[in-house]
Amino acid sequence: MKIAVLGSGSWGTALAQVLSDNRHDVTIWGNNLDQIVDISLYHSNEQFFPGVKVNADIKATQDLNDVAACEMFILAVPSIAIEEVCLRLNSVLDHPAIIVSVAKGFHPVTKERLSEVVKRSIYPLYNQSIVCLIGPSHAEEVVLRLLTSVNAVSDNEDAASCVQSVFSNAYFRVYRGSDLIGSEIGVAIKNIIAIGAGILTGLGQGDNARAALITRGLAEMTRFGVAHGAQAMTFLGLTGVGDLVVTATSEHSRNFNAGLLIGQCDDAKPFWDKNEFTVEGVFATKVVHELAIASSISMPITAAIYAVLYQNSKPSMMVESLMQRELKDEKIV
Repeated sequence: MKIAVLGSGSWGTALAQVLSDNRHDVTIWGNNLDQIVDISLYHSNEQFFPGVKVNADIKATQDLNDVAACEMFILAVPSIAIEEVCLRLNSVLDHPAIIVSVAKGFHPVTKERLSEVVKRSIYPLYNQSIVCLIGPSHAEEVVLRLLTSVNAVSDNEDAASCVQSVFSNAYFRVYRGSDLIGSEIGVAIKNIIAIGAGILTGLGQGDNARAALITRGLAEMTRFGVAHGAQAMTFLGLTGVGDLVVTATSEHSRNFNAGLLIGQCDDAKPFWDKNEFTVEGVFATKVVHELAIASSISMPITAAIYAVLYQNSKPSMMVESLMQRELKDEKIV
């Protein structure tokens, strides 16, 4: 199959390698000339994977026309860029194709889930099928062909099955799912909780604190999701607790590392001053906090992280306030 990966960053490169390993005809499209040259000529992406060679069959281009005839398009760009890339794709797309979103978050302005952004932005004449390929996965491990399992989630079962077949191999296993609402909410909110886990670690807290945060974060995720039409059981799967655990416990996670810096400084300002990468949890925190307030959904952890990021609250004081909340029964939803 001819497949285009739109985005030449870490996740786009890693997924292109999975597809190329599976003997598909893969071309990466991106705006960064250095990355495109690195992938095309030197079969590497040194900015993200120093010293790692990728499959030599992967092609790369800056010209969207070079991938116009592809049968599948992988949207491997940050959530903030999804709408723009879809609109650009419209200019060359003139046939039915499967559109695969692999980003995790919300539209920062409209607050839409990313599949909703794609459906709204892709020209509908050719009845494009939308699939979200999401779950517990770090690009740094996938590019090394370490074992990974994710979920192809769609309201189109045939499209989900196609994506499952195209990506699956001996080190990359893909399941199928149909709860788009729950899955997309799960993989977005886990980034918020991962920032919190990093903050706790930066403040010198240990495994007990992180386990409590992950568990109560899962409760907030489930509560928010169910209120927006998700199935509660979805949050016990790969796009819920699975992605939450890997993101809240790993040095590969940009969200965890953002929180780590904030906790070490007991202040969010150094993060805002120094950060050069897309940290999806920062955008998600604002969206989820505002939606939770609008719907009267109790999300104290999210509210505390919002206060740290956007209201100059000291992380140590917010942790203390969470621990001193009114005592109550444990509830998941």
